[in-house]
Amino acid sequence: MGNNMSQGATAPSVSAAQPVATASAAVPAAGEKPKTCKACCACPETKRARDACIVENGEENCSALIEAHKKCMRDAGFNI
Repeated sequence: MGNNMSQGATAPSVSAAQPVATASAAVPAAGEKPKTCKACCACPETKRARDACIVENGEENCSALIEAHKKCMRDAGFNI
C-alpha cells in the first residue's frame, strides 16, 4: 500500500507537465502577435486621439484616426 501512495505522488507531476505542452499549442501562427492585454487597454495612444477627435469633430470627420486605431488593434492581434 505504501507503494501505491508513492505512485499516486508521481502521477500529479506527469499531469502537471501536460499543461506546459498544451500552452505551447496556443502560440499564434507566424506573423501574428500574441494578445498581451485586453482590447480595452490596447493601443492607448490611437484610442485617445480617436476618442478626442470624435468628441470634438464627430465620427464622420475622424475616419483616418478610426482606421489608425483599427490597424493598431489588428497589429496587436485583435480581430476587428
